[in-house]
Amino acid sequence: MKKNKKLIYISLLVAQGVIIGLLENMIPFPFAIAPGAKLGLANLITIIAIFTLTKKESFLLVCMRLLLTTLLGGTISTFIYSAAGALLSFSGMLLVKKLGPERVSVIGISSVGGFLHNVGQLMVASFIARSWSVMLYLPILSGIGILAGIAVGIAANYLLKNIKLLQQFQAELET
Repeated sequence: MKKNKKLIYISLLVAQGVIIGLLENMIPFPFAIAPGAKLGLANLITIIAIFTLTKKESFLLVCMRLLLTTLLGGTISTFIYSAAGALLSFSGMLLVKKLGPERVSVIGISSVGGFLHNVGQLMVASFIARSWSVMLYLPILSGIGILAGIAVGIAANYLLKNIKLLQQFQAELET
C-alpha cells in the first residue's frame, strides 16, 4: 500500500510540473532584454521532489516531466535545451543541498538551480552555434535566473512546510 501512495505522489508531482511547464510556455516574458528567458516555475516541483523523495525518484520525476512536457508542447530542440538545463540544475541543487540546512536554505538551493539551468542551456547553444560567444548572454540570464530562483524558492519553502504538516496529519490518521 505504501508503494502505491508513493507512485501516486510522484505521478501527481509530474502532472503538476507538466501543467505548470505548459502554462509557463504560454506566458510571454515581460523583459525584452532577455529573449527566451522564463521564470522556471516548474522548478518548484523539482525542489519539492528533492526534499520529499529519494534522489532516484526525484531524478525519475524530472525525466518524466521533461519528456511529457516536450511531447505535449515542444520540439526536439526545446527538449535538448530543457534537458541540459534541467539536468545540470537538478545535479547542482542536489550537491548544494548536501551542505545542509544550516549552510544553505531552500531559497539558496533554488537560486543555484535557476543559475545552472541557464548555464546548461547556454552550453547547448554554444555547442550548436560552435561558438563560446553565446556565453556572453550568461550575465543577463544569470541575474534573471537567480531572481526567479529566489521567487521559486520562497514558494517552495512555503509548500514544503505545508507538505510536512500534511504528512504529520496523515501519520496521525493512520495510527
